[in-house]
Amino acid sequence: MQRAMNLLTVTIFQCGDVMTGRGIDQALPYPSPPVIYEPYVTDAREYVRFAEKASSPIPKPIGFTAVWGDAIAELDRHAPDVRLINLETAVTKSEDYWKGKGINYRMNPANAPVLSAAGINVATLANNHVLDWGHTGLAETVETLKKHRIRCAGAGKDRNEAETPAIVAVGGRSRVVVFSFAAVTSGVPDAWAATSVRPGVNILPDLSRDTIQRIRDQVRQVKRQGDIIIASIHWGPNWGYGISADETRFSRGLIDEAGVDIIHGHSSHHSKAIEVYHGRLILYGCGDLLNDYEGISGHDAFRGDLGLMYFARVDPATGKLLSLDMTPTQVRHFRVNRASPADARWIADVLNREGRDHGTSVVVVDGNRLQLKWKE
Repeated sequence: MQRAMNLLTVTIFQCGDVMTGRGIDQALPYPSPPVIYEPYVTDAREYVRFAEKASSPIPKPIGFTAVWGDAIAELDRHAPDVRLINLETAVTKSEDYWKGKGINYRMNPANAPVLSAAGINVATLANNHVLDWGHTGLAETVETLKKHRIRCAGAGKDRNEAETPAIVAVGGRSRVVVFSFAAVTSGVPDAWAATSVRPGVNILPDLSRDTIQRIRDQVRQVKRQGDIIIASIHWGPNWGYGISADETRFSRGLIDEAGVDIIHGHSSHHSKAIEVYHGRLILYGCGDLLNDYEGISGHDAFRGDLGLMYFARVDPATGKLLSLDMTPTQVRHFRVNRASPADARWIADVLNREGRDHGTSVVVVDGNRLQLKWKE
């Protein structure tokens, strides 16, 4: 019976930002040169020390699988057809850092197996860190991901490559098609926009109906019967639960007019409201799953150490959401850990509060897992 059900559904793992550069890169087996160009920190190893001061010494090097910690068992349990992350770091040996930006995330390509260790097969790149180490760094990032059989979207050698979606065939019965976009509200420099003659990021010019119609035309060029279309969007500030009227209008417009089935929003360091609109899932902000911010104070009320693993089960015949299960997590020791029952309830309270105006709520099951409920 379970096998028959799986043939009629597609399960997609999604999360927000995965940042394996800087401190995490220093703790992995093949660290980059530690020099970084921030106003107050000039050695990436300092972020390892911050984390160790907050808890206890981190045994180094950290194994590629160990970084994912408890997430591996959750991925195995759900066995998703697609494993989608927003990769918020350059994967490169480039020394051509983007001058004046202030934050420059980088992971040594030799540490790229950390992504394969979790079976990641799609990485979106339209974000405000993929060009931290210049056009050379972007090119090496794309090539490294290809080498590890990780499809990417949202950035490339020109506008055409940046706009090209990542496509994953699911058992010959369906495809998951991922378009990746970035909005300047997330801090992406205008100068990073890909053009016909310049590498860069797939930046949204605005959130207007004209932009929706342009995306509609792109979707129509690739969409087949049974495809699930995801619009992955890096937008909004790092902190705050607010969702603008433009973001809501744009998300719904992509569903109504462009044929998008899932909005995969990220940039916020914490989870934001969830909506189910005409049966389609809108994740306005997924929060971070993995980063090196442990031990850094500020914005503590948002509990940026907590994250969510989202497992969406979708009907490929209609694109409609059938269920959304979420696993609360906590980053500690540069490792993804299962959140405690108390922290899971804290996240549930936030999602219930923020989802109220969007017609969604969550229930806690098995002590520290969450399930989405919505009005049909």
